[in-house]
Amino acid sequence: MFEINKRNARMWSRIGARAFYGQAISALAQQNDNIIALSADLGRSSGLSRFADDHPDQFINTGIAEQNLVGFSAGLARMGFDVFSSTFAPFASLRAGEQVRMNMGYMHEPVKLVALGSGLAMAFLGNSHYGLEDVAVMRTVPDLTIISPADCAEIYKTLHACVGFPHPVYIRLTGAIGLPVVYEDDYDFRIGRGVWLRPAQDVTLVAAGSTVGHCLKAAAELEEQGLSVGLLNMHTIKPLDAEAIVACVGTARQIYVIDEHTRIGGLGSAVLDHINEHHWDYQGRVFIHGIDDRYVETGSYPFLLERNGLDAAGIAAFVRQRTEAA
Repeated sequence: MFEINKRNARMWSRIGARAFYGQAISALAQQNDNIIALSADLGRSSGLSRFADDHPDQFINTGIAEQNLVGFSAGLARMGFDVFSSTFAPFASLRAGEQVRMNMGYMHEPVKLVALGSGLAMAFLGNSHYGLEDVAVMRTVPDLTIISPADCAEIYKTLHACVGFPHPVYIRLTGAIGLPVVYEDDYDFRIGRGVWLRPAQDVTLVAAGSTVGHCLKAAAELEEQGLSVGLLNMHTIKPLDAEAIVACVGTARQIYVIDEHTRIGGLGSAVLDHINEHHWDYQGRVFIHGIDDRYVETGSYPFLLERNGLDAAGIAAFVRQRTEAA
């Protein structure tokens, strides 16, 4: 097992989510020969080169054929293997969407589909590789769990929790090299249960994925300016943590959902849907801060975050403007 501590967290941050995924799944495979990793010709891009060398009998490259990747994975899962399959987010959610719906959802095959470089992380590769609609698509598939880990430590926690998990899972990896560190100590991770990083306040942020790290910095900046802000890491987007939502609506006058995803259908929509169904008498406001309904320009990842107001400064400004107007 990997030890979660300050030194390791910083080292993992430097290599980023994709490379760390390969290291983490390789470490798990050393203890469990039932794990099989598949890739749609992205072994090097997903950090799986060492996995393929160390566990050649547990690695399969299906080639650039994402639909076959999901179908092949479903067959292996039916045979009882713990299957982790990886490709870029839009190819997993859109190109192979029908196979996910039928083989993973309808047939209940517990494939763990790992979406690499989701959000804006693919930077200069542009809109063909951005994962800005994937949660919206995957939320519509019954029986599909959606997890978006906050940092590398939580990626390992997620993978570990998914071994033997009897449901299909979409694991959404966001962020690039220099992934913001959220966890420097071990903690209790449970699928379907959010983690409070700062207690619920009158103003509370809800986020998932690498956005959580930027929210931590934004909350610290806002606190220096006299505004106490709560922060919930809602790593499991489906199913949502109902108890955490109760804490939000019971305490917060303003809930801000920060999402590296289009504002349509993502975490913000999931939170609003839940509140409208279960807390229809909530008197506060829910703000969604994500990607506008448009195709996004190409550029470096830090530039794209800044341009779309999803870095720490942009998040703090979004919250500050609305709290001052309230």
